[in-house]
Amino acid sequence: MSQTHTVVTTINGERTERRLEARLLLSDFLRHELGLTGTHVGCEHGVCGACTVLFDGEPVRACLTLAVQAHEHEILTVEGLAPGPEHLHPLQQAFWEAHGLQCGFCTAGILMTLVPFLNENPDPTESEVRHALSGNLCRCTGYQHIVDAVLKAAAALRARDG
Repeated sequence: MSQTHTVVTTINGERTERRLEARLLLSDFLRHELGLTGTHVGCEHGVCGACTVLFDGEPVRACLTLAVQAHEHEILTVEGLAPGPEHLHPLQQAFWEAHGLQCGFCTAGILMTLVPFLNENPDPTESEVRHALSGNLCRCTGYQHIVDAVLKAAAALRARDG
C-alpha cells in the first residue's frame, strides 16, 4: 500500500491542495494531475533539462523532484511565464523573433532555466549564455538562434526595466 500526503502548493500563482502518493514525481504531478503539459519529460534522469521548472524562483529538474517536496512552495511552469494570453514574456517573444526553437521539445525547460539567469545577469555575454544553457539539451537548433534570442531578450528586459 502506497503512502499518501496532503500537498499544498502554489503553481503559476494558484494555490492547490492535493492528496498525493509519496513517490509521485513533480513532473508527473504537473503533467498528469494538473494538465500542465509544457513541462516535458525527456531523459527522466535530470540530464536533458526539458522538465525544468522554477521552485521558489530557482530552476529544478521536475523529473528528479518528488511532488511532496513542493509542499508550501511556489512552482512556476512555462504555462505561467507569460503575463497573459495576448502577451508573451520577453524571453518567449525573443525566441519567436530570433527563431530560437524548432521542434520545441526543449524550449520550455530552456526558458525556465534562463528566466532566473537573466534576473541575476541582465547583460550577459554570449559565453555566459552558452554556459547557462549547458544543462539543457537541444537536438535541433545548434544553439546559435537560442543564444541570439537570449541576448535579444536581455536587451529587451534592460530597456523595459531601465
